[in-house]
Amino acid sequence: MAVNFDLNDLYAFRALVEYSNFRLAAESICLSQSALSRRIEKLESALGVKLFDRTTRHVTLTLYGQTFAERSGQLLMNVESVLADVNKASQDRVGLVTVATVPSAAYYFMPDVIRRFQLRYPRVRVKIIDSSAGNVIAAVASGQADFGICFACNLQPDIEFLPLVADVYVAACRRDHPIARQKSLTWQAFYQYDYISLDKTSGNRNLLDQMLGDVTPERPSICETRHVTTMLGMVEAGIGIAAVPAMSMPAAEHSVLTHRPLTHPEVKRTVGLIRRNGRMQSYVAAELEKLITEQYHVGHRHGA
Repeated sequence: MAVNFDLNDLYAFRALVEYSNFRLAAESICLSQSALSRRIEKLESALGVKLFDRTTRHVTLTLYGQTFAERSGQLLMNVESVLADVNKASQDRVGLVTVATVPSAAYYFMPDVIRRFQLRYPRVRVKIIDSSAGNVIAAVASGQADFGICFACNLQPDIEFLPLVADVYVAACRRDHPIARQKSLTWQAFYQYDYISLDKTSGNRNLLDQMLGDVTPERPSICETRHVTTMLGMVEAGIGIAAVPAMSMPAAEHSVLTHRPLTHPEVKRTVGLIRRNGRMQSYVAAELEKLITEQYHVGHRHGA
């Protein structure tokens, strides 16, 4: 026989058995009386028997209802026991999840996600490999990392890419810098100031070189670094300004740093989750992936 009812119907039945009153039973499981009545009718229809005798004042079990109450009560106890065991198993899980990520994405994505993940799996460790885009892709391709967070650039055919956040490049500066008084500035105007750049091993540098082929800096950078986080430290120290992904910027209330949009052209990148095709993920790695995609998928949320 096909089962045409669900656990919620059984919980409604149990509540009515316990209270013998539609109003009290409905309140106990946060339903309206009409919704409770529909669940009971659905259950009776699915079973093909009458479970309750109803009068204006009393609700009593029929003979069939008494038998069903005993057996369904045992079923609900078994289900709740299984769910409790699964929850305990989740809490007791141990292991290691390794995530390779470009540093700006690690700063943007991971703190809140790891905090939530540890509440669910306190005995699972998370290892972050924060490195250049090329190293992130290599770590995922080789299996050193369970998955990675990177922007779409020169991905191998066996690497799957799931877009998470659309990111835009901005001009990072101190709050006391002249460009902080502007609403935005062009790339050509940006290069008129002392600026810090990334070296040619950086994926961000390669992307900017491709997108800014028609923009010629009027002067070379005064300092060159490998990582965006290092650039921001230089900016905070007052050495110059820097073009960085918006997601790498600290919170808006930062006492020293701020940023302004860069235009003509507006340069964007899409940051996403990468994994090796055909790789079998561990349960906890898949759970961490799920937390990231639920919170940041580009279809539901857009970055600055």
